[in-house]
Amino acid sequence: MTDPYREFRQAVDRGEDKIDLGRAALTIVLTDYPDLDIEAYLARIEQLAVEVTARCDAGGEVYQWLAALNYVLFQQHGFCGNSDDYYDPKNSFLNEVIERRTGIPITLSVLYIEVAQRVGLALEGIGFPGHFLVKLPQTGTDIVIDPFHRGEIKSRDDLARMLGRLYGGVVELRDEFLRPVGKKQILKRMLGNLKAIYAKGNNLVKLLSVLDQAIVLEPGAVDEILDRARVYLRLECFAQARSDFETYLRLAPQAPDAQQVREQLVNLARQVNLIH
Repeated sequence: MTDPYREFRQAVDRGEDKIDLGRAALTIVLTDYPDLDIEAYLARIEQLAVEVTARCDAGGEVYQWLAALNYVLFQQHGFCGNSDDYYDPKNSFLNEVIERRTGIPITLSVLYIEVAQRVGLALEGIGFPGHFLVKLPQTGTDIVIDPFHRGEIKSRDDLARMLGRLYGGVVELRDEFLRPVGKKQILKRMLGNLKAIYAKGNNLVKLLSVLDQAIVLEPGAVDEILDRARVYLRLECFAQARSDFETYLRLAPQAPDAQQVREQLVNLARQVNLIH
């Protein structure tokens, strides 16, 4: 039997420094686009970098390179944030972001990071609350960039105002909000967005697929294992549900809901006996 997650597993089953973020993000979509030509999309990212390089002298300073990057992506090619249909799952598929030239903060950030890397800018992702950003580490003050808003550079005041809009003024800016996140955390957040969309839409089959990928990415992710067990249960895949419930209890025997899960296993056993 063909493993539908083979390419994704190969892309993420390695150390952080060995993960090709662009390739890994493209393998996420293979469950929806099984014939996707990943190399062709990576070549398109390379071409964007070529166009950026053509607009900047090799000895140009950082802000000149960022200006060239922003010009190519947001003016020449018209990439932009999708505010009109933010929760369209296609916004979380990097191939669709490249095709439609629109996306959400995290996918536009992945594209931005990948193009920047190819022109020599080592950008980092920032798991800012409610709005993914990127930054270029600098001596003194890091440069914080918002790819969703055409590569705007954000000051601390800008970030504080953004938090105010997102959380109604109850969350204050803290340094921890600007810490870099690793590639696996970026991929986890991408999958988390899809998980939320499919859960809200009650699309159990696609939700199950995303949970499978999340567990490939982080095999010991107990919350994902428990969520998958519950999806299996709703799909009446009782053997798979039982296996995941048992795995959850083995990994988190003292969890607050462990007793509830044990009771669920007893009920599940009764259901299986009644069916047979």
